[in-house]
Amino acid sequence: MTPPPSPAGTMTVAGPRLAEGRGELSDAVVRALRTGTPPVCAPGALLATDPWGEDLQLALYLLYELHYRGFEEVDDAREWDPNLLRLRQAMEARFLHALRTRLSDAPRSVEDAFGPLLVEPVDLSDSLSHHLETSGELWQLREYAALRSLYHLKEADPHLWVVPRLTGRAKAAMVAIEYDEFGAGSADRIHAKLFADLMTDLGLDPAYGRYLEQAPAPLLATVNLMSLFGLHRAMRGALVGHFACVEVTSSPGSRRLAKAMRRCGAGPAAEHFYAEHVEADAVHEQVVRHEVIGGLLADEPDLEEDIAFGCAATVLLEDRLASHIRDAWDQGQSAMRTPLPER
Repeated sequence: MTPPPSPAGTMTVAGPRLAEGRGELSDAVVRALRTGTPPVCAPGALLATDPWGEDLQLALYLLYELHYRGFEEVDDAREWDPNLLRLRQAMEARFLHALRTRLSDAPRSVEDAFGPLLVEPVDLSDSLSHHLETSGELWQLREYAALRSLYHLKEADPHLWVVPRLTGRAKAAMVAIEYDEFGAGSADRIHAKLFADLMTDLGLDPAYGRYLEQAPAPLLATVNLMSLFGLHRAMRGALVGHFACVEVTSSPGSRRLAKAMRRCGAGPAAEHFYAEHVEADAVHEQVVRHEVIGGLLADEPDLEEDIAFGCAATVLLEDRLASHIRDAWDQGQSAMRTPLPER
């Protein structure tokens, strides 16, 4: 059953264009969004699809994006289409099962999950930010920024969903961090705006969702993870774990990326985005660990394993993305599905 259109027949005009499908599931989603009809897939299509692959990850991304800015020429009412939600739920279950299977031996306590992240590794040879700092080329910085734009142009948006699900210390601390993420009251300092400025410095198109067609599955999975956690109240602990993992690991990586931008002459706005995160996230790390996590565990101690899972899942997917990018670059190839045009 297709839901009725929104009161004014609202279509998102300013949203990004729909990407082309990459398999049966994503083809079905694209077709459903374009035509206003229910998604139709062959029986068994979901079980035959790789949970880490292009088809499922793009299909999930498209359905999640209905809760953000939607798509050009897609009725806003499709956000709550029960047929689309039913398909999304089935894909989420497959993705989550793959994550939990891969992380069956992952830490189950906050201390064990976050402890290793608080110490800078001696060997940084596998670090993507270290590579960019020491030997990365401008074309690699441009690719990295284009890929990351799928999150950074809506930076902190998925994490806001957890706020009404928290109380007391955890809620107050989470809102304080998010206030910084959204510019502390200044539109020009919103982190998504700073990233758009970075893209302009690098000669990239800062339009929201512009590089979706070129984004590979490992990148889509990192963005899908936070949408998955954010849209489900039952996963509020995992979303806090994800957010804390990002804040704990951000400052050292941002310091290296700021140096990379400066070394390659990327431009002042490109360098500023990461320089801003060095200082801000060093403070955020302390607040999120002691107040957000500490406050949540004081209120709901049973969520500790969920927080640890959120952290472990974030590390897993970031490592998979870094490996994908480095493997491509080591072969002198683009890490995107199609290379960027020259600046």
